[in-house]
Amino acid sequence: MTDTPSAIGATGASLLIVEDDPTFARTLRRSFERRGYRVASAASPEEAEALFLADSFEFAVVDLKLGAGSGLTVVEALHAHAPQTRIVVLTGYASIATAVEAIKLGASHYLAKPSNTDDIEAAFASLRGDASVPVEGRKTSIKTLEWEYIHQTLVECEFNISETARRLGLHRRTLARKLEKRQV
Repeated sequence: MTDTPSAIGATGASLLIVEDDPTFARTLRRSFERRGYRVASAASPEEAEALFLADSFEFAVVDLKLGAGSGLTVVEALHAHAPQTRIVVLTGYASIATAVEAIKLGASHYLAKPSNTDDIEAAFASLRGDASVPVEGRKTSIKTLEWEYIHQTLVECEFNISETARRLGLHRRTLARKLEKRQV
């Protein structure tokens, strides 16, 4: 069963937005409200947990990086509390490692920023994987491998920059510069 994106919002579906950027959160909220969603928003894992414990949500959009916290903790807690909620993770720090972890923890989809309301709604509507997606034989560069390894270590360290830098044998400022250079 796959809902069309326009049918999802038309039902007055409930949506939780967990985003620490107030401007982006406000833009998403307004856009989804115009499409007929009932929207609640949170800027931290603690605020999100208070909202989903008090109310149920059919859909959730969770930013991967929430200040010093991780959106993965929100995904895990929300999925444990309400496994039927379709969770889409948004990130400006896309990597294979974080995508895999998000899906393992209960997200139904993972999108790199910038993503718009149409992209998010299409991700909500996509209930199954698509086996017809072409498998490309793209070669991976050393820079891409480094980037993915850094993000895998970031996930393992729960996005603690100091601990990640220590494990990678880098100075904290060097790691911060690498992360700033390669935002998706």
